[in-house]
Amino acid sequence: MSADRPVPPPEGHHWPAPPPDGHPWPAPPPHGQPWPWDGGPGGEEPRRRLHPLSPALHGAKSLVVVIAGLSWSTLSRVGLGWFAAMVALLALGATVLAVISWYNTGYQVVGRELRVHEGLLWRRTRAIPLERLQAVEVVRPLLAQLTGLAELRLEVVGGGKTEAPLAYLGVGEAAALRGRLLDLAGRVPATGPAPAGPAVPGGGSAEPPGRPLHGVRNNDLLVSQLLTPQAFLLPFGLLFVVVQFLSAGSWSFIAVASTLTAMAGVLLQPVRRVLDDWNFRLARDDDTLRIRNGLLETRAQTVPLRRVQTVGVTWPLLWRPKGWLRLRLEVAGYSGAEPDDRNRPDRLLPVGDRATGELVVAEVLPGVRLAELPTTAPPRRARWLRPLSRQALGAGLDERVFVARSGLLTRRLALVPYARIQSVRVVQGPVQRRLRLATVHADTAGGAGAAAPHRDLAEAWVLAAELAERAHAARRAR
Repeated sequence: MSADRPVPPPEGHHWPAPPPDGHPWPAPPPHGQPWPWDGGPGGEEPRRRLHPLSPALHGAKSLVVVIAGLSWSTLSRVGLGWFAAMVALLALGATVLAVISWYNTGYQVVGRELRVHEGLLWRRTRAIPLERLQAVEVVRPLLAQLTGLAELRLEVVGGGKTEAPLAYLGVGEAAALRGRLLDLAGRVPATGPAPAGPAVPGGGSAEPPGRPLHGVRNNDLLVSQLLTPQAFLLPFGLLFVVVQFLSAGSWSFIAVASTLTAMAGVLLQPVRRVLDDWNFRLARDDDTLRIRNGLLETRAQTVPLRRVQTVGVTWPLLWRPKGWLRLRLEVAGYSGAEPDDRNRPDRLLPVGDRATGELVVAEVLPGVRLAELPTTAPPRRARWLRPLSRQALGAGLDERVFVARSGLLTRRLALVPYARIQSVRVVQGPVQRRLRLATVHADTAGGAGAAAPHRDLAEAWVLAAELAERAHAARRAR
């Protein structure tokens, strides 16, 4: 055993993560005293259960799923009485299972690790190292707002989906646990609950804590959703549903209900985007971003700035006359987590003008100015691969970030800080080899990163070498 590492702690105690380079291992505590990372004299803090109302909320969600699963056709076949009995029986079973699940679910913080225990017949314990923690969200669906509860969601490096969704906790407990996890992830002592903004009905806060950066006007949010292809196609979709209903020649309850369900499906996409981004507020609290948004389901997201992998800028075609853009974060663990765009908690600016975009980008990536980013287009022979969008492609090296632009109708810009680049790849397809072209990829931790497509082969290798050198220098300087 190495001389600079103390004798291992007794059984039941846990070593912390290795200290940073150049820092010694901590000395063992005096005899009879608890190890500082174990949380108490017994070596571990006690396991905590979720809020007692959690089974009721899960049961209510299951009831909605059951009714949707039975569908209107089942109602027409079995009648209203049997339909209600089936719903009640299935809802009761779902509630019983939710109670059993709640009784056997708990969590505890051990050192720099969050452990979630669950399962009755097959016990499972998930251990989430807090060093890999990227962001923490406090999400409050409508039922949770009415009952004063909240759901805590964690995003970690390399995660394919949200880790350890703790549903549900009291609002105060969720805020305190979020602050503690973020403090432990930052390798500083926990300081208790995160500060809260002014109270509003339902237990939320009108503004996120910290220095306010920007608040999106709800009128701009509504107009931005009207200026989307989905909004323009919406009348045609509704007309198709109505024509189908009238041509069927049936005015029964089932036909009317089915038509309303189909119309709701057509309306859902643009409406839920407005509901998700309603009252969007962005603030900065020391080295973290505080984001709050949502109407029926509120989200309070905390993202450490050092965890941001990429910033994406988008200019939709119909927004350009108004000079609007959209900003999104790429935080490791988010990029591939959800197939549905609305469920990805990566919003940085749902809609705003260029000046606002410049301000927000400068806060997240200090020293970066959108109007001064250098990019060059691929060589002319790349038109054989991109005949229409060659001029829209571009890449360049800013002093602090790698820049890649793309998109013909919807223009996109990806900004990757050099310190976040994990690997650099040069890729050639069969046609690219004939044209002496190559694509340079800058990969980030668990994210899409950015790519410079169809560069001259010699230029691609020079670009890759420069990216690797700058990434190494930036990580060494941190």
